[in-house]
This record gives sequence, C-alpha cells and structure tokens, in this order.
Amino acid sequence: MSGINKHTKSVSLWEMSRVETIEQFYQRKFNWVPDNLKNEIGHFNVFRLDPYVGAHAKPVPYSRRDFYKITITLGSGKVYFADKVYEVEKQALTFSNPQIPYKWEHLDKITGGVFCIFDQHFFHQFGNLNQYAVYQPGGNRVFELSDEQLQQVYPIFQRMFDELSSDYVHKYDVLRTQVLELIHFALKMQPSAIINDIKSMNASQRIATLFLELLERQFPIDDNHQKVCLRSASDYASQLNVHVNHLNRAVKETTDKTTSQIIAERVLQEARILLKHSPWNVSEIAYALGFTETTHFNNFFKKHTSLAPLKFRSI
Repeated sequence: MSGINKHTKSVSLWEMSRVETIEQFYQRKFNWVPDNLKNEIGHFNVFRLDPYVGAHAKPVPYSRRDFYKITITLGSGKVYFADKVYEVEKQALTFSNPQIPYKWEHLDKITGGVFCIFDQHFFHQFGNLNQYAVYQPGGNRVFELSDEQLQQVYPIFQRMFDELSSDYVHKYDVLRTQVLELIHFALKMQPSAIINDIKSMNASQRIATLFLELLERQFPIDDNHQKVCLRSASDYASQLNVHVNHLNRAVKETTDKTTSQIIAERVLQEARILLKHSPWNVSEIAYALGFTETTHFNNFFKKHTSLAPLKFRSI
C-alpha cells in the first residue's frame, strides 16, 4: 500500500518512542544510566515510588518497555494496559511486561509505593515467565489489595532492598525467588486464572494453546511486526501443521469460541490501540492489520463496535 510508505519517517519515530528501553527509563527517571546494565546475569533493581508521585508526579508516556516491572501503588489511580482500563481505588499490585503498552494516570493521587524492574535476560535459563497468567494474553495484571494483603506482600520488596545491598555472592538467585514469590502471591488471589499444567493438557488443549501463542506473536504492530500475516483459521492451521477442522474443533472445545472469533477479537483489540495511540491514518492501520481494502476494515470495525474507525478515534 502506498500510504504506508509515505509516512515511513513519522511511523518509525512513533514506533521508536513507544518502546522505552531500560536505558531510556533510567535517563528519564534519574538522568543517569548504571554501568552494569549489560552483564551476564541480566539487570535487576528496586525503587521507591515516593519521589515520583503525588505533588512530584510527571506525565508518563503510553508505551511498551523492553523490561518487566512489578509495582505496588498506594492510593487511587488509573492504569491503561493495551485497550483495557483498570481503576485502582486504594492500593494495588501490578505486573507489566515488554509485550503490552501501558501508562498510569492521576499519579498525583498516588501517595507512595515500591517497584522492581528486570530484563528478560535476568531469568534466562531460570524459567519462562510467560507461563504465568499475569504475563499471558487476557491474564489479569492489576490486583487490588486489601490492607491485610498489603501487609503480606509489601515486606517482599523490603527484602529485595536488603538483598540487593548485601554482599552475598548469590543474592541475584535470592532476588529471582522473590520475584517469583510476588507472581505466585498474585496468582493465588485468583487461582481460576492459573493456566493448566502443560502435562495435564489433552491434545485439544495443546493445539489451542499453540494457536493462541502463535496469534499473540503477531502483535503488537511495531518495527518487528509491521503487518499481520496470519489472518484466517486456515493460515494458523497451516503454520501448526494440522487440518483446519482439527484446529477449529480444538479451539472450540477448549475456549468455547470459534477460531475466527478469537482472531477477530485480537485484531479488534489491536485496531483500538492503533486508532487511539498511533498517528497512522485508517488506511495504514487497515494495511497493518492485514486487510486488503480499507472498506473491509471499516466494515469489520463497525460490525464489532457499532462505530466507524474515525468516529471511535475522535471519542
């Protein structure tokens, strides 16, 4: 499509700005960058929120980050994860990962908190974080905490501060276990959201899981994925080397939704994100999402939202 090429420069600038590197995070937050960002064990750090919220709050851009972050916020606020909005009334534990853009609003109403950050290499050869529901598509990422739950989870961060400042030779192993302790604390708050153990999955569940993982790898639309290539159930069946009818039965049995329905829901989610947060015009968005004609995208979007794309963008 010619339109996508005409705006290559502006699109590239937007794409670069919407993925904040860990170096850019340190520069934006502290005006300095640690010397040990790149090493053989990966990077980990823990901070207090107090200097960056309340009266000292500064706007935080809506973007993806190339690192993981786990945060406790004290006070009310609003957090956007992709196209979902979560209202925090009192205090919350939140999880963010490199795949999903996010931002906080109303930071002036947050009175304090703590957070830790770590890159993907920090857990290299120590497990796959994406197996946990808090880091999976559709998983809950924001957990409102009661006062009792806050008293249980807050000390984990204090132990992180103590461990990080210690001279213990294996302290980063301890810090990994503390990160996992936070993840499991959240998962226990909603055990029904924990995914089934892969060993207990039947054939249909395994196929459906592989399909959902393959679907999610199409997104977000950025420098690495400028266009959705797999658009139909048969496209995914071909990639998974199964018959399309087999895929459809497995997905329906596991999710109670059709393959086409799940694909459409994910494309619609990305469409909403691009319409609200990108400078692309509707034709460029349609192209990026794999529609051969802009009118096809307009009809698709209006069918599922009852709004034309431009109308949705203006709201």
